[in-house]
Amino acid sequence: MPSAQSAVRVLGLAALTLLATAPRAAAAGGWSIAPAGGGRPSVYAEGAPGAVLEDTVSVTNRGGRPVTVRLSATGVPVTFAEPGVRVPAHTRADVPFTVTVPAGTAPGDRAGTLVAKDTDGRAATVRVRLRVEGPALTALTVEHVAVHGDRITYQLVNRGTTVLAPRLAVHAEGVFGRDLLDRAPRALPVRLAPGSRTGLSEPWPGHPALDAVEVRLTATAAGGAHDTAAARARFVPWGAVAGVAGVAAAGAAIVVVRPRRRRAGQVTAEPHPTEAELTGAAR
Repeated sequence: MPSAQSAVRVLGLAALTLLATAPRAAAAGGWSIAPAGGGRPSVYAEGAPGAVLEDTVSVTNRGGRPVTVRLSATGVPVTFAEPGVRVPAHTRADVPFTVTVPAGTAPGDRAGTLVAKDTDGRAATVRVRLRVEGPALTALTVEHVAVHGDRITYQLVNRGTTVLAPRLAVHAEGVFGRDLLDRAPRALPVRLAPGSRTGLSEPWPGHPALDAVEVRLTATAAGGAHDTAAARARFVPWGAVAGVAGVAAAGAAIVVVRPRRRRAGQVTAEPHPTEAELTGAAR
């Protein structure tokens, strides 16, 4: 493939076998843009993080007047040999470009667009598909578990390179070993992109009025992703606390959340982040 540093080639239509039947993105004014070589509806590039991939796009002017076109890209990092090209009447300009895969990019597919726009504001586009090579890794963590009265809040973090559809199991145990809550694993209404973090909550309308509890959340996903985190809380009814002035009503509870160390670091019990809340379980 030609390097993006190569000169733009301008070829007369009379000397070429043009792409009469090849897919192309047409624009008003008699010019069009398409991947060079013919027969390709879009640009496809594949490489590992850090790779620089080369290709060429053709701007064809079938009109009777010269046209000047500016080239740009969205969605993927593209560098053109010349960002602007003047195409005489009845000629075609082949413009080399490179697609750079940023270092550290997670494996998977990306989509982008090459955009050509003339001086009258008329535009045409070519789709770009970029596949980033690399191992598919699944990793999921449960973080920031906390109990707030009748609600358990937590965060799920996708620390792998694949999209995850997590499942969650919830278990709570009282001070005497009683099972206060036992929800079997079920799918959550969320899909986690690689590197994303999502705050969710679990309703607990039947929490105890007086107890010291340990709440344990276990998240799983396809590919072996698995993590468990827990938090402790004390429910104390105000009516049972002697000497407390101005108590509201018996049965109200104060919750003291204490973090519990888990196998992969420490869960920090803290207020639920100010994100859009997704309820993982129906009341």
